[in-house]
Amino acid sequence: MRLLALGGAGAMGRVAARVAAALPGVHELVVADRDLDAARRTAAALAAGAPVPVRAARVDVTDGAGLHAALAEADAVLNTVGPYYRYGLDVLRAAIRTGTHYLDICDDWEPTAAMLELDGEARAAGVRAVLGTGASPGVSNLLAARAAARLDTLTDLYTAWPVDVGPEAGSPPADTPPRDPGGAPSAAAVHWMQQISGTVAAVEGGRLVRRPPLRPVVLDLPGGHRGTAYTVGHPEPVTLHRSLRPGGDAADLMVVRAGTAAYLDVLRDDLDAGRLTNETAAADLDRPTVRRTLRAAARAARFRGPGTLPPFFAAATGIRDGRPAAVLVHLRGADGLLADMAEATGVPAGLGLAQVLDGTVGPGVHPPEAVIDGGRFFAELARECPGVEVVEEL
Repeated sequence: MRLLALGGAGAMGRVAARVAAALPGVHELVVADRDLDAARRTAAALAAGAPVPVRAARVDVTDGAGLHAALAEADAVLNTVGPYYRYGLDVLRAAIRTGTHYLDICDDWEPTAAMLELDGEARAAGVRAVLGTGASPGVSNLLAARAAARLDTLTDLYTAWPVDVGPEAGSPPADTPPRDPGGAPSAAAVHWMQQISGTVAAVEGGRLVRRPPLRPVVLDLPGGHRGTAYTVGHPEPVTLHRSLRPGGDAADLMVVRAGTAAYLDVLRDDLDAGRLTNETAAADLDRPTVRRTLRAAARAARFRGPGTLPPFFAAATGIRDGRPAAVLVHLRGADGLLADMAEATGVPAGLGLAQVLDGTVGPGVHPPEAVIDGGRFFAELARECPGVEVVEEL
C-alpha cells in the first residue's frame, strides 16, 4: 500500500510515520505537509531507516483540489493535521470520496461526533476509518474498554491524562508545545484552549450532555489512589457513550496541580468573555501575563490537587459478581513514553494503523475501542516501548 502521512513533518506526524513505515503491507511512504521543505527534511531523515521508499509532497488540507489529488494517489492516509475541529471532518470526507483508508489522532470532541455520522458513507465506499488513535484519545479508550470488561454492569467511566504531574512535573503539558517551529501558537495549544472553554461533552446518568469544563471530579480508586482531576473537552465521553454505554457518568479528565488548574480557569473566563481567542490564549501559555498570574493566585485555594492519582489512567465503577466494584487500569513503566507526547501519541497511531491496513478493522468510521484489538495493541506497544505494561487494580 502507498501510505500518505498527512502532516507528517509535525512532531507527532514524524513519529507516527516512522512507526508506520515499518508496517507489513506498506510499500511506499509519502510525507505530506504544507511546508514542503519540512516534508523533505523529514522524508530524508525517515528514509535512512525505513524499509520502503520515502518521498515528500506539499499538501495543504485547506486546498480541496490538492488534498483530493493526494488522497486519490494513496491507499491509506495517516492524518495528524490539527486542530481537528477545523480540519478533521473535511479530510475524512475527502478520504471517503477517494476510497482511501484513514486513521487520525483527532482529540476534539466536536468533529468526532460529526465524523462518526459518516459511518454509512464510509461503509458504502468500503473505507476503513478509525478516529482518535493516539495517547488520549486512543490508548485511554483501550484502557477504558479493558476496565469496563472487568465489570458485569458499568456505571461510571473516566479517562485521564497528565498536565503537569508525573515525570515532567512543573512543566507545561508535553503534548501541548505552546508554539510551532515558525513561532505561531501550536495546533495542540490552540486545541487545548478550545477544550477548556465554552461547554464540552460529558455523560451524566447515561446521557450525553454539554457542561462547562474544569469541573472537579473527586476519585477514590483501588490501590489507594485518591485525588481530584478536572474535566476537559475530549472525544472519549462521546465515543465511550456509544461503544460501552456507561449507565452513570463519564468524562475525560486532566490530572493537574491546583495552581495550574487555577490559571486555566482564568484563561477560560477570558475566552468565554471574548477577551481572548484560542490563538491568543495559546500564546499566553508560553508567556503568562502578570495580571492573569495574580488572578490565578487569588483563586488557587478553590482547587484541589491530584493527590495520589496516576498520571494516565482509566477508571470504571459498577457491579461485579453482584457487588459494587471499581477498576483502575493504567500503564506501568511508561514514564519515559509519557514524558514525550510526540512519542506517546505517534507510536499508538502507527500501531493502530497496522490493524486498519491488514483488515482487522472493517469498513466504516469507528472509535478505537470499538474495533482495535486491545490485546494485540498492548503487546505491540510493549515491543515498541520495552518495559511498558498494562496494570489492573481492583
